[in-house]
Amino acid sequence: MRILILVLSLLMLPAATAAEYAVVVASNSTIGALDSARLRDIFLRHRNFEGEVRLVPVNLLGEDSTRTHFETSVLNMNRDELNRYWITGHFQGLKPPATQASLQSVKAFIAHVEGAIGYLPLAMVDDSLKVIHEF
Repeated sequence: MRILILVLSLLMLPAATAAEYAVVVASNSTIGALDSARLRDIFLRHRNFEGEVRLVPVNLLGEDSTRTHFETSVLNMNRDELNRYWITGHFQGLKPPATQASLQSVKAFIAHVEGAIGYLPLAMVDDSLKVIHEF
């Protein structure tokens, strides 16, 4: 019985760690796959271009669980750390990413603004978007 429980637990492990969210760009973008370190640089405004493409990172407004998950999983920062970062950055001329009020508006922004890059639940990704990172 113990072995059966162990086997079932191991079979469930990939499902528990499967990505639920994606960083996306417009489907016609030339931007390819990016790792977490590069995405962190983009969303913390240390990197403004990917090749010839001027990047326009976009965040979900507020305390939405999608944004919180992105901040902890990709940026490796909690909300307090991120707030302190932007307060300090303000005096260095850094401006935070654009924001949108809903997941639907984030999706539309990314699909229609050249260079836009953002994150969404994987279930929202369709032909208008290209996944460049899953988390």
